[in-house]
Amino acid sequence: MNERLDFKKASPEAYKAMAAVENYVRQSGVDHALLELVKTRVSQINGCAYCLDMHTKDARANGESEQRLFVLSEWRETSFYSDKERAALAWAEAVTRISGDAVSDELFAEARRHFDEKSLVDLTLAIIAINGWNRLALPFRSEPGSYRPKGADAG
Repeated sequence: MNERLDFKKASPEAYKAMAAVENYVRQSGVDHALLELVKTRVSQINGCAYCLDMHTKDARANGESEQRLFVLSEWRETSFYSDKERAALAWAEAVTRISGDAVSDELFAEARRHFDEKSLVDLTLAIIAINGWNRLALPFRSEPGSYRPKGADAG
């Protein structure tokens, strides 16, 4: 597939706005490793190869195991993830697939067991951001494969 257009060049201000949200999320205090798992899982749901390429490389560069990345789409069936990670992944799936009662009271309560109010809002903003990036990369066919993590030789 060929890239349809480079959204960063086509609308630098739109890119800057998205990057500002991303920069906030990175500085919010939510654990970086957890953010990469969430970004990867949301990108799996949305089918965004560009973001999957990026976030699995970033996760690996930061020490994430291949095993956990390989089975992330079936995280409920493994014992590889902590209770906090499970709560974040369930929250990410519900927020990504939001409709009707996708975010149940039970799911909210479980998320609150692991995240204070600020952290849950920041995690939710991270989920919103990766959904936004997916929705920019997919229709414009951003080409996966060339991304390299900063300061790492991951591939």
